[in-house]
Amino acid sequence: MAGMLLLSNGQAFTGQWHGISAEIQGEIVFYTGMTGYEEVLTDPSYKGQIIVFSYPLIGQYGFQIKHIQSEKIQAAGIVVSELYEGPVEKGAIPLAEFARGSNVPILSGVDTRSVIQTVREFGTMQSSMSSKETAPDHWQPLQTHFPAINWTNQEIMQAGAGSLHIGLIDFHYKSSILTELLKHNCKVSILPPTISTEALDNLQLDGLLFSNGPGDPAAFKHSFSVYRDWAERYPSFGICLGHQVLASAFGAKTAKLSYGHRGANHPVMNVKTGHVSMSSQNHSYVVEEKSIEQTPLAVLYTNVNDGSIEGLYHPSLSVTTVQFHPEAAPGPAEHLELFSKFLSTVQQKKKVKIHA
Repeated sequence: MAGMLLLSNGQAFTGQWHGISAEIQGEIVFYTGMTGYEEVLTDPSYKGQIIVFSYPLIGQYGFQIKHIQSEKIQAAGIVVSELYEGPVEKGAIPLAEFARGSNVPILSGVDTRSVIQTVREFGTMQSSMSSKETAPDHWQPLQTHFPAINWTNQEIMQAGAGSLHIGLIDFHYKSSILTELLKHNCKVSILPPTISTEALDNLQLDGLLFSNGPGDPAAFKHSFSVYRDWAERYPSFGICLGHQVLASAFGAKTAKLSYGHRGANHPVMNVKTGHVSMSSQNHSYVVEEKSIEQTPLAVLYTNVNDGSIEGLYHPSLSVTTVQFHPEAAPGPAEHLELFSKFLSTVQQKKKVKIHA
């Protein structure tokens, strides 16, 4: 069945429709990695977006549950040049079948190169996918604020049983972040970003990890003073949205990139050592460099391609943040050491506290 991708600037692209017959809208973004569509599509940071894959063939190895980052596909729609529909690995689920289970449509046979060139030229924008080659009746506004998970009458979830107790502040985290903490023998309490300071303190945590998540960090501006208080009292590590939120909590400002960073091969440089390494990224917003001057924070990593801030640290507090994903999933594992460094700091602070 024929289908259409329509951008809000009026450009249209046709293809073959797979899945539910409907019209959906979402911000158009593109991913440049060659593999990892399982992790990408289930990453909560892509919530509500229409993802265009630059690699020409998607779906070759199906979907394996062990690789997914949440319980379902989080993207609103999928656009590919060619959809693989042949046999997949034993135990895997074909991409089209898994997408149907999440009620997410796929448009294949699309000139994805032209779509991506358009987004790079005009910036990310609202888009529509439809099983009918017609324009939407009206354009919905870009969704940049996502409500926190409904934790009403819901118990705090816990995992692991290690000696270090880490609070994972859940802005819609990737499961690989939790997996890395558990690999390091941590006890992890998964906490809503709206938890009270009293409830958080009662957990007797040793450190905090502020997770990734979708949308604009300004959605949490009413809690910035609370997050700063936590970070001043607990060793803290921020990833992606968590990086932006912590930076904002200490007074920095954020801005939206024209088309974001989404891929598994983004070079970043540690400004302390000059070492360059590859990183996995998925974000629209960045911390504004000039705004750092008004904060106690200092730059730790920068993006080699465009010079944007990729990481921060506090010179006198145990606070470190990174814009990229050290847990990868997908992407290079060159930054897994950041988990070890964070937890080593937590361990040292705990020893000092015990002997105080």
